[in-house]
Amino acid sequence: MSKCTDYEHIFNRFDKDGDGKISPLELQHCVRSIDSELLLEEVQLVVDSLGSDQGGLLGFDGFVSLMESKDEEEKMEDLRNAFGMYEMEGCECITPKSLKRMLSRLGESRSVDECVVMINQFDLNGDGVLSFDEFELMMLD
Repeated sequence: MSKCTDYEHIFNRFDKDGDGKISPLELQHCVRSIDSELLLEEVQLVVDSLGSDQGGLLGFDGFVSLMESKDEEEKMEDLRNAFGMYEMEGCECITPKSLKRMLSRLGESRSVDECVVMINQFDLNGDGVLSFDEFELMMLD
């Protein structure tokens, strides 16, 4: 099943009255179904922020935007967690030593010199370490 088809299926489940649009009330009911609580005013703000031009209702394109923004938030959280595993405590960066330590934990033995070479491939500012932004670019490459 394609991502678009998945979204259509989910959209249709949320669109209780079948009018091709999700009202703030329908969206609120859906959020409740996944064990979360939002006030109707909060849901209306979400619908409005997605550029609702359909009388305060969320069309399919806006729904896809909402779903994809959630996917991006989850990806960023996963990246931050992964970065935290590799970073040297207190410096908010990945050093050759911290990379060596993490690779060893993963069963991959590398020398500090090899880790320097690995870091240099993605070290955009030449400071010898990877910031989160450089790590993100490396992971998305």
